[in-house]
Amino acid sequence: LSNPLLDDIEQVLLTEEQIQGKVKELGARISREYNGKELVVIGILKGALIFMSDLIRNMTIPIVMDFVAVSSYGAATKSSGAVRILKDLDWPIEGKHVLLVEDIIDTGLTLAYLIENLKARRPLSLKICTLLDKPSRREVDIRPDYNGFEIPDRFVVGYGLDYNEKYRNLPYVAVLKPEAYANCSGGLGKKTV
Repeated sequence: LSNPLLDDIEQVLLTEEQIQGKVKELGARISREYNGKELVVIGILKGALIFMSDLIRNMTIPIVMDFVAVSSYGAATKSSGAVRILKDLDWPIEGKHVLLVEDIIDTGLTLAYLIENLKARRPLSLKICTLLDKPSRREVDIRPDYNGFEIPDRFVVGYGLDYNEKYRNLPYVAVLKPEAYANCSGGLGKKTV
């Protein structure tokens, strides 16, 4: 079977094997650091869903799982930092250890808003785990507590990351060919977190 999505891929940046190895490593490290504690793992929809699913399967501690969905507004390739919560948490986090799971940290504007929002709910602790980090694009001072890979400033898709809701189902992280998104008139998905 041919896959038309593959025609838009310039190069595979991180293979499925590299990602799974790193996810196992992160799951083991988080389990060690939260040993004896219950952890609330919050995934940021939709991008973090696949990463979070694999991550929690590699944890050996009790967890409670929840999700939040946010939307940021601005120009096509840049967030304005104005954020709207589309789906809020189902459970209170006051007095809980919280791990916020994200697919990629780019400018950090949306994530900064979300962190402040969650801190106002008085969790016992709040840490960030991301699969990918693009520090060259950062506009606010955010550093993940747990990071899979630091990547260059390239437009990436796969393993949960999308362009126009496509490519999330690729089992690896790949660089998208510029012509695949060059004529974009709308937003570029949530690459400006």
